[in-house]
Amino acid sequence: MLFRKSHYIVIVLLLFFSILSSRLDAAPKDDEVIYKDRKNFQGRDTTLLSLDFSGIKHPRVVDEYNPLFHFPSIRQDTTGTCWCFSTTSFLETEINRLYGKKIALSRLFTVYWEYVEKVRRFVREKGNSLVDQGSEQNAVLERIRQYGAIRAEDYTGLVNGKTVHNHKPLLKEIRNYLDYVKQHDYWYEDEVLANIKLILNRHLGQPPEEINVDGQIMTPKQFADQVLKIPLDDYVDVMSFKKIPFWTKDVFDVPDNWWKSADYYNVPLDDFYEALKSGIENGYSLVIGGDVSEPGKDGYENLAIVPTFDIPAKYINQDSRELRFYNKTSTDDHGVHLIGYKRYAGQDWFLVKDSSASAWRGEVKGYHFFSGDYIRLKMLTLMVHKDAVRNLLLKFEK
Repeated sequence: MLFRKSHYIVIVLLLFFSILSSRLDAAPKDDEVIYKDRKNFQGRDTTLLSLDFSGIKHPRVVDEYNPLFHFPSIRQDTTGTCWCFSTTSFLETEINRLYGKKIALSRLFTVYWEYVEKVRRFVREKGNSLVDQGSEQNAVLERIRQYGAIRAEDYTGLVNGKTVHNHKPLLKEIRNYLDYVKQHDYWYEDEVLANIKLILNRHLGQPPEEINVDGQIMTPKQFADQVLKIPLDDYVDVMSFKKIPFWTKDVFDVPDNWWKSADYYNVPLDDFYEALKSGIENGYSLVIGGDVSEPGKDGYENLAIVPTFDIPAKYINQDSRELRFYNKTSTDDHGVHLIGYKRYAGQDWFLVKDSSASAWRGEVKGYHFFSGDYIRLKMLTLMVHKDAVRNLLLKFEK
C-alpha cells in the first residue's frame, strides 16, 4: 500500500499537535482560588476563599530540609511577641553552633524588660513614642546587653496557674496608666517605671534577680556574659528598600522599630536574597521578618507562596517589592526563624520555625514552608551572624 503526500501531511500535523499538547500540559498552570470549609479564629465553622494549594509541589516533611539544631517550636499564643520568640530561637541555635551547648532561653524575661524600656522612652519623649507588643530582632540583643538573659525554666511569664500567654489585659492596663501619665504631665521616670513594673509583675510575675546554675548563684547579666557568651556585636540586620540609597545604613521605617534604630544595612533585592540563601546553605540560621497576611500563606497547608493571580514569579523584583511596601500591602507584621533549605521541583524552599498560632493548624505543627518567591516579595529584613554576609559587608567597607 502506497502513502500519498496528503497522508504524510496528516501524520506530521498529528505529531505537531501531540507535541504541542504535551508541552501545554507540562507548562505551569495559573493558581486558582477555591472555597473551603474551615474554622475561624473563634473555632466556629465558616466558609473561606482560599488559594487551591493542591498542585503545589514542595518538601512536606521537616527532615527533608536538613534543619539546623533548634528546640521544638513554642507558641506565642495571644501576644505580639514574635520578634522575641523568633530571635531567641535564633540565639539558641547560635549558642549551639558556636559552643555546642543546648540551652533553652526565656522569651518572657526579654519581653518584660522590653516593656520597661519602651515606657522609659515614652516618658523621655513626653508620650511621643510607641508602647505596644511589637518590636524588632535587634531589640533582643539590646535587652541582653542591658539586663542579661536566663533559662526558660527560670522564668515563664505565666502566673496564677495560666498555661497560655495572653497579653491583651496587660497591654490594656499599661495603656490606661500611660494615658493618665500623659493627661497629667506626670513625666517622673522613676515613679512611672516603678508603677509599670508593678503592672508587669501582676501579669507576668517578677523576673528573678539571681538564678542557680549548677550550684552557682548568678545574676542574669553574669549568666549571659559567662555562660551564654553570645557575641552580641557580631550580628547584623539587612533590609532592601529602593527609597534608601543602596550600600548605606539607615532606619528600618516601621512602627515596631520604636526606638528608630538606624543599624540596618540596605542592599539590592538580589543581594538580600543571595545573602539569605547562601547563609542557610552554609550552616547559618537567620531571623527574617515581613508580611504574612497574604492569600498565599496558609497555616492549614503549612505553606507560604506567591500566587500567579497576585504576581507571576518572573515579575517579582525590586520594584514590585517596593510597591507593596509603599501601598502597605507588605507590612512588618511577623518574624520567624529560618532553619533549613531545599531545592525542589525547580524552586527554592525554606523551612521556618514559627511561633504564631497559625503554625499549629496544619499537619506539621510549629513550622511553615516558605517558597523563595515569597521571601523575595514579602520578607523585609533579616538578621544573621556577620560571617554569613562577609561579602556584603566588604562592599560597605569599600
